[in-house]
Amino acid sequence: MMAAPGKKTNWFAIIISLVVVVAVVGVGALVVTMNNAATAPAEAPAAGVVNEETGGVSLGDGPNVIEEYVDFMCPYCGDYWAGYSDYVSEKVKSGDVTLVIHPISILDNASMGTKYSTRAASAAYCVAETNPDAFYAYVDRLFEKQPAESTEGLTNDQLVEYASQVGAGDAASCIQGEEYADYVAERTPETPLAQGATGISTPTIVVNGEVVSLTLQGPETDLEPLLTK
Repeated sequence: MMAAPGKKTNWFAIIISLVVVVAVVGVGALVVTMNNAATAPAEAPAAGVVNEETGGVSLGDGPNVIEEYVDFMCPYCGDYWAGYSDYVSEKVKSGDVTLVIHPISILDNASMGTKYSTRAASAAYCVAETNPDAFYAYVDRLFEKQPAESTEGLTNDQLVEYASQVGAGDAASCIQGEEYADYVAERTPETPLAQGATGISTPTIVVNGEVVSLTLQGPETDLEPLLTK
């Protein structure tokens, strides 16, 4: 009697199974990659004057530390800068103070969709990275040219122009590309809150670890009592 033929291998089913397995593995790898990208920290400016964890840009090396959290569209930040910057800069020059400036963004909704606060803060980081010696002068220029709320703010071309004026022309491509917008967005929620505050406000000033209740009556009233002699 003739032997029964062996069972035929179903190659079609095997190929389909392999394709499905490869597809599942590929989707899984894509999900992992996307999750990692979503949770990865934004790129920080590669500059020694920038603290990557806090976003603070340090100037000077004095024993007292004044930290300023500023939004470049905030009118009160402009008022603070106009009334206090000369005093603070003199303290930095004399070796009494280390000034740490934190460019943040809370007023993007006040620039008619252009996200000026974020763009200006990113531009400040660009200057800190490429020309750290020009950073303070650039911040000063941004407040000098500060746009009003509920306007489009300065254009990226203007931000580049002012950077060039203070000797930071090398930052042009970084400013145009808004390279540190994501970094600004990460750092902004870490702005310290004054006691009783319900949300982030600017300017937020911290002297030797203590959040200042600003009166805007002058640095001798608001800052000097918190400095060590």
